[in-house]
Amino acid sequence: MAMEQLPLRVRLRDSARFAGFVAGTNAEACAVLADAAGPRVAWVWGRPGTGKTHLLQAACAATGDRGETAAYFELATTPTSSVLEGCDALHLVCLDGLEHVAVRDDWNVAMFRLFTLLQETGGRLVVASTPPPASLEFTLADLRSRLLAASVHQLVELDEAGLCEALRLRAAGRGLELSEEAALYLVHRLPRDMHSLFEVLERLDHASLVAQRKLTIPFLREQLEKK
Repeated sequence: MAMEQLPLRVRLRDSARFAGFVAGTNAEACAVLADAAGPRVAWVWGRPGTGKTHLLQAACAATGDRGETAAYFELATTPTSSVLEGCDALHLVCLDGLEHVAVRDDWNVAMFRLFTLLQETGGRLVVASTPPPASLEFTLADLRSRLLAASVHQLVELDEAGLCEALRLRAAGRGLELSEEAALYLVHRLPRDMHSLFEVLERLDHASLVAQRKLTIPFLREQLEKK
């Protein structure tokens, strides 16, 4: 299914694929979301930069690749709960940032309706949050109890080796060659979360293109000193 066929024409990141996700100790959560026959309802949670958005968008992309329908919503920026109307006809619905709407009555009603209808149609629901599920307060007790009964998976930060692997994989996807030594150099000098690392990698990609230089340690050192 083409990206523009998704509700609201939500565009998924091209890099958001399961093949581009370094799972590390998050392998179980990755496998659950990648399995088309997996749990009907799943909840992933974890600190920013642990890969929640990547996995939800990858699940949507994989669903589209199978010729099925999917929708991804970033709830922090979704203006109204009315966007969920009709989503029960989809094979997969992913709601990212559940904590942003958990205490809103309109969203509770809309999500409970969607949950119920998806159970009838056989569709899957995947939600994600930064706080642990049990800490979220909902205005509908029935919605809370049903979501807490989902297949719940905590995502954790990658270790040093995993961060290096993720950096090299992202670099390769951008057509860049990043050696193990250069990746380790970056991991040792930057905040150890994927958002920060990928943001710097994007800046380095542009700088290397302008300077027509490879991502060697001297070049990385020069660029980081410009911060």
